[in-house]
Amino acid sequence: MQMTGAKILMECLLEQGVDTIFGYPGGTILNVYDELYHYEGRVKHILTAHEQGACHAADGYARSTGKVGVCFATSGPGATNLVTGIATAYMDSSPIVCITCNVNTDLIGKDSFQEVDITGVTMPITKCNYLVRCVEDLADTVREAFAIARSGRPGPVLLDIPKNVTAALCEYEPLDRREHGSNGKLGKLMQRASQNFKAPEPDHADIDRLVELINESKKPLLICGGGVVRSRAHVEFEAFANKIDSPVAITVMGGGGFRGRNKLTTGMIGMHGSQASNMAVDACDLLIAVGCRFSDRVALKPSSFAQNAKIVQIDIDRSEINKNVETDHHIIGDAKRVLELLNERVHQMDHSEWKDYVFSFKTETEYDQVEDRLTPGQVLSSIARILPQDTIVSTDVGQHQMWAIQHFHFDYPGQLLTSGGFGTMGFGLGAAIGAQVGNPDKCVLHVTGDGGFRMNCNELATEQYYNLPIITVLFNNGTLGMVRQWQTLIYKGHYSQTTLDRAPNFVKLAEAYGLGGRRVTNVEELEEALNEALHCGHGYVIDCAIDMDEMVRPMVGGGSHITQFMID
Repeated sequence: MQMTGAKILMECLLEQGVDTIFGYPGGTILNVYDELYHYEGRVKHILTAHEQGACHAADGYARSTGKVGVCFATSGPGATNLVTGIATAYMDSSPIVCITCNVNTDLIGKDSFQEVDITGVTMPITKCNYLVRCVEDLADTVREAFAIARSGRPGPVLLDIPKNVTAALCEYEPLDRREHGSNGKLGKLMQRASQNFKAPEPDHADIDRLVELINESKKPLLICGGGVVRSRAHVEFEAFANKIDSPVAITVMGGGGFRGRNKLTTGMIGMHGSQASNMAVDACDLLIAVGCRFSDRVALKPSSFAQNAKIVQIDIDRSEINKNVETDHHIIGDAKRVLELLNERVHQMDHSEWKDYVFSFKTETEYDQVEDRLTPGQVLSSIARILPQDTIVSTDVGQHQMWAIQHFHFDYPGQLLTSGGFGTMGFGLGAAIGAQVGNPDKCVLHVTGDGGFRMNCNELATEQYYNLPIITVLFNNGTLGMVRQWQTLIYKGHYSQTTLDRAPNFVKLAEAYGLGGRRVTNVEELEEALNEALHCGHGYVIDCAIDMDEMVRPMVGGGSHITQFMID
């Protein structure tokens, strides 16, 4: 049957199982939005306050549900407003498809109104991107985009469709993913699209070699990285850790890949890692990193990182092997599949003596308990007591992010939504919106600071309009806390442009958007506010007064040996 490009796009989105789109309309994408009008009841559209918020929401939706997130934007500034969100998804391997519409094909390259080469702009921060110049290519290009976004190491894909292509007519052949096997048209298309991205079958000889190394080891340590979360390999990873009886350090992106309440958990590793994690990596004789790329926040000084150990890296992406840390052995493959094969081969072990050493060090930071003001520990302990254990936690970036990851115990993939690689301030509220839309029956907590919240607090309008009961807990210390911490410890107290002694009043801001809000200064007030927020049925902002000079502890300076704590 003949359809316009806009209708073909919508039909292809339905083929791919898309039920939610986050976006913001504009001139060049109007044909698509006009078609979207006819899909009410089949596809939900969430109109955000800003395109960046739409991209972060698609990202949060993807991370929390395991599906591909989708966002729409118009050309020019609409498209470029997606860039930070795309880069955030790229660094953290989150599967999203961003669909932009450009000026007509005959206007491309002529500096037309609201024209930008968005495929050129996003080439370094997408797995793949397309400029679809011909309506006959549109359907298969959309299908390829989704195949690439979700296959292998997940990531963002961008489709840019000129406006005249969305208006043009051509024949459309519907395909149902559930009815077309590997020999059908769609199956062959997916194979072609993902051939450079799909996870390879692990080399069984490499698996056997790792089993030998495990059998020889007396002091093994596992690192749970973001690859465990993306692969939804948490069950296999926990079984593996329990079998080889190894302590487990968790990266920022690995939160939820290994239960924080498991007795083998040593806590976070790296710059703000626990004493137990950092001391363990320095003393182990075998380090097995699963889905971890050894970033500079984990392997702060690569030349001395795990200096007494044989280092084994398991990763889906060959380009990550030996990129930051030289390994003694590696396995290329999807974390879930590699762990399945390992669990078939390893036997039950006992490393009690090694564990006694590791757990003689602290796995969590102990913050002072005071009565005249709130401390990070008090805030997070109150949250953990009052909110449901399966609460989805979204963070912005800064001290509050580290405090939350240090102190919350995440139980499943997608429970922690945080910008670990790109470090995007303003990520948290958009991601929380995406998570709440994708998980309407779960409590969603947005943890932020007064610096990060300012950046995208306009999305409170989205939260209010769609009646999303997101609870925002704001660590308000009147400063860019993490930057101030560095200025205190490294820059001799030169507090240059980090003090935030200025508007807004965050409670009044929440009320201006039609939401609830309360400023709290002690534990009693905080717990009253949390209970009110949990049961009020709408969004709520809790403004927590925190001392300006609270620090994230421990801390190891960049480029330093992992046990060289500046503060502990």
